Amino acid sequence: MANYIKDNDLYYEIVLSKGRGKLTRKAEQMFILLANNIIRKKAYYNPDDRADCLNTAIFQLLNNWKSFNEKKYALALPFFTEVAKRGLAAGFNELHPKQMTGQYVSMDVLNTNYI
Repeated sequence: MANYIKDNDLYYEIVLSKGRGKLTRKAEQMFILLANNIIRKKAYYNPDDRADCLNTAIFQLLNNWKSFNEKKYALALPFFTEVAKRGLAAGFNELHPKQMTGQYVSMDVLNTNYI
């Protein structure tokens, strides 16, 4: 397999997989290659964080392949690239959750009956 993915090939494999009800092995390999190509553009200080984020991205791709709507989208690669990017971000946010900045909303302000 080449180190790049052709959109037509990915599209075909996804449509074929949806018809069979199971992701094809070639589509799985394409997802792994896609996630590896995307993560190369990101910098991680910790190699373990990089591996965790990569695994989260691959998990998101494997978990969400059925949500691709071939009647709505003519191209599969942009759709799954976005899924992988969001998976990388989700993995990083899980490892390094954002801290609250101390800005809180009082619950009595939300209660309209209080006034």
